[in-house]
Amino acid sequence: MPGQYNRPMSSASVLYSAAQVRALDAHAIEQGTSGYTLMRRAAEAALRALRSRWPTAMRIAIATGGGNNGGDGYVLARFAQAAGLGVTVLAAVPPERLSGDARRASEDFRASSGRILSFDASQLAAIAADVVVDALLGTGLKEPVRSGLADAIGAINGCGRPVFSLDLPSGLNADSGEVMGVAVRADCTISFVGLKSGLFLGDGPEHVGRLLFDDLEVVPPEEPRFRPLLQRLGEGEIARALPRRARESNKGDFGRVLIVGGGVGMPGAVRLAGESCLRAGAGLVTVATARENLNAIVAGRPELIVHAVDDAAAIEPLVQAADVIAVGPGLGQSPWASAVLERVLGAARPLVIDADALNLLAREARAAPAGSVLTPHPGEAGRLLGSTAAAVQADRLAALHALMQRHPGSVIVLKGAGTLIGTQAHIPGICERGNPAMAAAGMGDVLTGAIAGILAQCRDPWRAACAGVLAHALAGDELARDRSRGILALELAEALAHWVSR
Repeated sequence: MPGQYNRPMSSASVLYSAAQVRALDAHAIEQGTSGYTLMRRAAEAALRALRSRWPTAMRIAIATGGGNNGGDGYVLARFAQAAGLGVTVLAAVPPERLSGDARRASEDFRASSGRILSFDASQLAAIAADVVVDALLGTGLKEPVRSGLADAIGAINGCGRPVFSLDLPSGLNADSGEVMGVAVRADCTISFVGLKSGLFLGDGPEHVGRLLFDDLEVVPPEEPRFRPLLQRLGEGEIARALPRRARESNKGDFGRVLIVGGGVGMPGAVRLAGESCLRAGAGLVTVATARENLNAIVAGRPELIVHAVDDAAAIEPLVQAADVIAVGPGLGQSPWASAVLERVLGAARPLVIDADALNLLAREARAAPAGSVLTPHPGEAGRLLGSTAAAVQADRLAALHALMQRHPGSVIVLKGAGTLIGTQAHIPGICERGNPAMAAAGMGDVLTGAIAGILAQCRDPWRAACAGVLAHALAGDELARDRSRGILALELAEALAHWVSR
């Protein structure tokens, strides 16, 4: 094996488009690294990963297509055979139809006494392979997978053996994560040069399995064309927003938050937001709500200061005393709600805007004040954009950018699996944590309170949004360790304290 075999696997914190990764390939070639050298490095990285992930595997089947993804598969086949593994290549595209580096790779494998068969589902079933390697399709897929390759993907998905995808699961759109008709469901995927956004967006996470990465020694130059599409959130976001407290601190040092919401008969949402805000570390939290809700909120959480707000004028002194205002949980869309929201929007305070406050903004086609944090779920995002939840989910990154344009100067938190966070001054962030057990009532209210509480302490909307989203997701993952259903929003609010105190 080449000397690079023991080089440790690298990691990446940023995501690129498929076009950017292809440009990085071209840049590396312009700088003197041949395309075939990159192919060899990819195969070396893939073999390291395969032997680490499946150390007892002795036989592998490699399904190859055309283009460089298939070429990676052929080089992997040659290296694996040289390392003592039994290897069979199942070619979905005949080797004689290959060109460039991919053709050279197939010829080198054949010259090393490699075994190449035409891809057939029965052949795949007959081979006693411990692992099936997917090297069918690369990053250039823009149309639905054509029938022959679709059949090959179906056979791989039905083979009943572990599947290892090279660069990305075949059939997955490298940018959006959309399944282009059919896509491989991998147990493990190794991505090369730069992580593609489609591995993290849309259906990507459902198909990738465990994700590994190797940059193949390609370093992105400091050029605008290589500005990443997304930044992966890490626990450092929480530490940056919430540094260790000084010993002589008091509650006045950690901000006064006003939570506005809870129309008639709706005490739960605003109470959850208030609880979460306290758990996130805000110094003082006041709730402004309909008079009918006072007793229910005070009885459930006496640490909250609760005021009845009968009209917009009654909220004035509360607004003046606040450092940060969160508005929307349980607010409703009544004339009372509209009047209260109007007063809050004019308060010249940092705002966290959620739920019905977003729906009221959408109804009036109104931009939020600069410096606000907006936290729409896909349905609310669709209303803000005059679109639908389905359209938002079809291209979440495009929806995020559209929301940023509609609300300049604000931070957008587009909730959902793979929550996105964007503002014009930063590379957008993506949160990979969180789980389906968090799909329960009140979770958004808890997130609103968490972001508001952190914002009151750090006074930076971007940092507060990133830290709040991540702490919220990590708390959910902690609770999901012993159950896949039945997590309550109040439990998550309580779990937040652990993640903002690390």
